Amino acid sequence: MNNRRFLPFIIVGVIALFIVMGISSSIFYTLDATERGIIFYKFGDGLDKENIFQPGFHMKAPWNDLIVFEVSEVTAEENMDINDKNGLPIHVDVTVRYTPYNDKIGHLYEKFRTDYANRLVIPEVRSMTRQVLARYTAEEIYSTKRAEVENTVKSETEKVLNLNFVDAKAVLIRSIKLPEQIRMAIESKLQQEQEALAYQYRLDKEKSEAERKRIAAEGESRANNIINNSLTNNLLKMRGIEATLELSKSPNSKVIVIGSGNEGMPLILGNN
Repeated sequence: MNNRRFLPFIIVGVIALFIVMGISSSIFYTLDATERGIIFYKFGDGLDKENIFQPGFHMKAPWNDLIVFEVSEVTAEENMDINDKNGLPIHVDVTVRYTPYNDKIGHLYEKFRTDYANRLVIPEVRSMTRQVLARYTAEEIYSTKRAEVENTVKSETEKVLNLNFVDAKAVLIRSIKLPEQIRMAIESKLQQEQEALAYQYRLDKEKSEAERKRIAAEGESRANNIINNSLTNNLLKMRGIEATLELSKSPNSKVIVIGSGNEGMPLILGNN
């Protein structure tokens, strides 16, 4: 009799257990390391943009909606045909790497939902790339100002994405393709410019060498003039006497006649 008295409670408990198991996926949830979550409270204040749920195990009321954001870095590639400053057609391949600001995913969701890549990132990258490249000629984009073009596209894209809670890690121009005839003309012009620079370099080098030789010759001439002006008769006689004294100290046989040479210089006679 006692067991029959508890039977209704057991049945209710089993039913409740099945109900909890059935709705457990709506109550308990786990976020991975690269995921963040926000909650939409249907019977409360709506979207909670400030409380960001971090990776790990969480629970919520089954009637509230969980919105999960992937916050790892994403890479997107875009191919586009645009016109340069002069209206010439250019094919450009662009790569953008981006990620949402982790603490602003609620604001990002409010404006663009979870499909912010197609609603925000890709359109802005394409738009900014077109606007920036339209300021340059095909030659500048292809060769002389490619780095400047790339940096400008990145900086201007970053401004727009940052205002919308997306961090543009990099905007890279992978390749630029011009019509074959235009490409060959630009490469020919660049080659001629390089050859002209090389020729000018050789001329400058030869001028520098000629100037160096002129300066060296002038220096040598001045040195010779100084020496010639300093060689007086008395100085030569003194140097001759000094040399005679040194020679007289050598062990070789010799005869020295003082005052018998030209200008009264010593005359040295010997078999060695």
